[in-house]
Amino acid sequence: MAPALSPDVVLPTAPALSVGFVLLPQFTLMPFAAFVDCLRLAADDGDRSRQLRCRWRFMTHDGSDAISSCGAVMTACEPFADPSEFDYLVVIGGVLHEPGDADQAAIDYLRRAADQGIPLVGVCTGVFSLIQAGLMRHRRCCVSWYHHGDLASRFSDIEPVADRLYLDDGDRLTCAGGAAAADLAAYLVERHLGRAWARKSLAIMLFDEHRGGERGQPQPVVFDRVSDRLVRKAIRVLEQQLGDPLSVDALAERVGTSRRGLERRFRATLGVGPQKFQRDLRLRYGLWLLHYTERSITEIGEACGFADTAHFSRHFRTAFGAAPSELRRHPDTLHERLVDPFFLYVEARQN
Repeated sequence: MAPALSPDVVLPTAPALSVGFVLLPQFTLMPFAAFVDCLRLAADDGDRSRQLRCRWRFMTHDGSDAISSCGAVMTACEPFADPSEFDYLVVIGGVLHEPGDADQAAIDYLRRAADQGIPLVGVCTGVFSLIQAGLMRHRRCCVSWYHHGDLASRFSDIEPVADRLYLDDGDRLTCAGGAAAADLAAYLVERHLGRAWARKSLAIMLFDEHRGGERGQPQPVVFDRVSDRLVRKAIRVLEQQLGDPLSVDALAERVGTSRRGLERRFRATLGVGPQKFQRDLRLRYGLWLLHYTERSITEIGEACGFADTAHFSRHFRTAFGAAPSELRRHPDTLHERLVDPFFLYVEARQN
């Protein structure tokens, strides 16, 4: 690491990286904080927070306070500045809603920035504003699995991607949000300042490593394409219990119905009972872990709620045609099993 700077260092007139944050109404706090903190830690030596190597500014359409989705208020905001003052404009989205006056002002601002050739970064639902501005036509964009269905249903000329953390498409960068915002920020820090500064930021933030954009999102989701509301609710519960399976009776109680009623509605909607669906969901999670992590097969089996490795491997072979160890030795075959891992199960039973 470079030697510590003396307290009388003059702020440089041209930092290596300048970022403007466009904070939309009810913006999500975690991806915003993760992104800006990565910049903050790379900007100065130690944890002194001076904007030396990086600069950032927080903006709303009129400079008013920005209220996050959790109610925390960002007061140090200013009106939209000339886009040419920034290397990137980062749009932090929030709770999905119909665009209002503030959103329209942001959309107009993003169009002006695009006309000036400024790279635009959509974080979390910030990508929706880029799409509404007409700046993502016929492009791939990264979105959280949680919002994949919303994006796919609302914008037919966009290819949503929900199997990675972020996507660099040149002058458009999109990020699923959450902790992945720190990975994207570190990616930009490394590009402009160097790898050492990116690693420094992530280390202080207690990240074990810099995750590349191609890294998969945490787990598959299927409920968005299930028509029955009670079955969707049950699947949400099951997704939270991947490592600790529920009995059908316990699941029925959690969602407020009888065992018989739950089994009937699962079979009518998906063609299988809740017990088999739960096991298949856990196995698909195991497939994801096998592909995207370095965990041992024993650890994966435990994470998916199987009593022992033999039990996990036997059901895995039945589901995917090969043992976990065999698929791990053949990454291409393993990847083929993960084609559209988010919706394949449901589509196979509803089409």
